[in-house]
Amino acid sequence: MLDSDYVLELLQENGFVSKEQVDEGWKKVAESDGDLDILDALKVLHYVDEQEIINMLAQQYGLETIDLSAFVIPDEVLAELPAETARQYQVVPVMLHDDILTIAMSDPTDMETVDTLRYLLKRDVEAVIAPAKQIQKILEASYGGLEGTVDSYVGSVDTSKLEVVQTDEDEAAKEAAKAANSGEDDAPIIKLVSLLIYNAFKLRASDIHLEPMEKKFRIRYRIDGALREMESPPKYLQTNIISRIKIMSKMDISEKRVPQDGRIQIEVSGVGLDLRVSTIPTTHGESIVMRILDKSSIQLDIPKLGFYTDDQEKIDRIISMPDGIFLVTGPTGSGKTTSLYAFLNTINKPNRKIITVEDPVEYQLSGINQVQVNPIVQMTFSNALRAMLRQAPNIIMVGEIRDLETADIAINASLTGHLVFSTLHTNDAPSSVTRLIDMGVKPFLVASSVRAIMAQRLVRRVCKNCMEPYKPSPDEIRLLHLDKDYLDSANLVHGRGCPACGGTGYKGRMGIYEIFLITEDMQYLIYNKESSDKLRAAARQSGMRTLREDGLRKAAAGTTTVSEVLAVTVGDEE
Repeated sequence: MLDSDYVLELLQENGFVSKEQVDEGWKKVAESDGDLDILDALKVLHYVDEQEIINMLAQQYGLETIDLSAFVIPDEVLAELPAETARQYQVVPVMLHDDILTIAMSDPTDMETVDTLRYLLKRDVEAVIAPAKQIQKILEASYGGLEGTVDSYVGSVDTSKLEVVQTDEDEAAKEAAKAANSGEDDAPIIKLVSLLIYNAFKLRASDIHLEPMEKKFRIRYRIDGALREMESPPKYLQTNIISRIKIMSKMDISEKRVPQDGRIQIEVSGVGLDLRVSTIPTTHGESIVMRILDKSSIQLDIPKLGFYTDDQEKIDRIISMPDGIFLVTGPTGSGKTTSLYAFLNTINKPNRKIITVEDPVEYQLSGINQVQVNPIVQMTFSNALRAMLRQAPNIIMVGEIRDLETADIAINASLTGHLVFSTLHTNDAPSSVTRLIDMGVKPFLVASSVRAIMAQRLVRRVCKNCMEPYKPSPDEIRLLHLDKDYLDSANLVHGRGCPACGGTGYKGRMGIYEIFLITEDMQYLIYNKESSDKLRAAARQSGMRTLREDGLRKAAAGTTTVSEVLAVTVGDEE
C-alpha cells in the first residue's frame, strides 16, 4: 500500500499541487470521517489524477509504466504466475523475454514483493507500474476474480452442504445467505464466511479469531481452551470478510475507528448457534472475535460438567436451599456461566419464578426471565436487581457482583427469602469472602447470607481414541507432590495424538471444583474477619477438596492428565 504522506511530499516537491490545494484536501478528508485519505481527496477535487501519480513514482524509482487497458497478455505469459500468487500480491505477468518475467504492479515502493516473487518463481523478475484498477480488472478477467479465489481457498469442500441459515438479518441478507447455501456463483464471500463458521462448529471451537497482520489475515479457532491457527484466506479478502461479518452482526460497516459489538443467530446442520461478535481497530485493520454459543450445550446434566457423585450431592443440597447466596468463582473462561445455567436448568420448575440479570445474556433459557444489562439506559446490575425484586421471584441470578451496591442488594435479597446465584473473579473459594469484605460488605452479613462458594477451572479431557498409559516426569511428581501411594493406585494416561483430536491428545473439557460450604464454624471465622488463609485451612480440615486435589483424582481416573492439572492450577496451591 502506498505511503500517502510520502507521495504527498513528492507531489508538492514536483509542483503537482500547491499548499492551498493540500489544505483543501485535508478539509475534504475531515469531512469524509476517515473514508478518504489525502490522495483520494486530491483526486476527488481533480487536483491530481492517478496516472500523474503513477508517472511521477515510476520516474522517481526509474521504472516504466504500462497501460493495461490496451495491452493483450498472452495465455502462456499468464500461466507463468499461479493464480493464487497473482491475487495474493496483486500483480499480473505481462511479458516473458530471455527468461525474465515482467510483472505489472501498482506500488513501486513495494520492492519486497518483487524479491519474494523472484524467490518463489526461481527466476529473474522485473516490475512495471500500472493503475491498481487495471491490475484488478486483469486479475478478475484472467484468473477468475473473487469467486476463483474463494473456490481455491475452500478447496474440495462441498459448500452446498453447509447448512448455515441466517435467522436474524434483513431480507436482503437472508437472500444472500440463501444464495450461499445453494452454492450460487454471486456469493463467494458469503460462502467463505459460512465455511469459517461451519468449520469452527465442526471442530468444536468456542471462538473464532480473525486477526489482520501486516502480511496475512490470520484465522485462529479456540478449541478446548487452546488457540489453533487455521489456513488463512488471502490478505486482500480481509476487507470483504470483515464487512460481511459486520453486516451479519448488524454493525455499522462504515465505522472502523471504534470497537463495536454485535450478535448473529444461525443454524448449522440443524443446531442453533448464537455468535457474539466484537471488533476492535488494530494497526492493520479491524480484529474480530466471534464467540460461539451452542444452544444445545446448555442442556447438559450436572454430572456431564465433571462433578463426581460426592460433589454433585453437595451441589444438589445447595441449589435446593430456600434462600442464601451461592457464588461461583474463577477467571474468565473457566466455565462459571455454563455451571450456573446448568444449576438453573435443574431447578427450573413451573412453581418457581427465576429471573436473571446478565451482561450479556449468553444463552436464552426457556421458562426463565432474562434481563440484559444496558448502562446507556441506566439498566445496571444494581438497578436491574432492584426492579427484579419487585417481580416477586423465588430465584435470582446476578451475572457478576462487581461493586458494593450490587453486593448489598444481593445480600438483602438472600436475607428476605430469595436464593441468589452470582459470580466473582477470585482464584479460590475462600478468597471470595475476603473479596466481599474488601468491597465494603459487613462481615456479619457475609457470614449470615452466603451458603456456599464454588471455585472452578476447566481441564481438557484425554482423547479416548489415542489414550495410552503415562508415567509422570520427575518435575511433575515434585511440583504436584505426588506420593508413591498415588502413583501406584492411579490410572495415569495421556493422549498420543491422532486425527480425531487434531494431534493434541485431548478432546473436550471438564470442570475441576473446590466447594466451600459455609458451616457454623466458618460463619464464626468470617464474623471475626479471619484471613482467607485461615478460612482455607479450616475448610480443608473440615473436608474441602482443593482444585488441585479434585484435578488429581480425575487424572487418577484417567479422564485428564497430571500435566493439564498442573498447568491449570499453577499458583493456586502453596
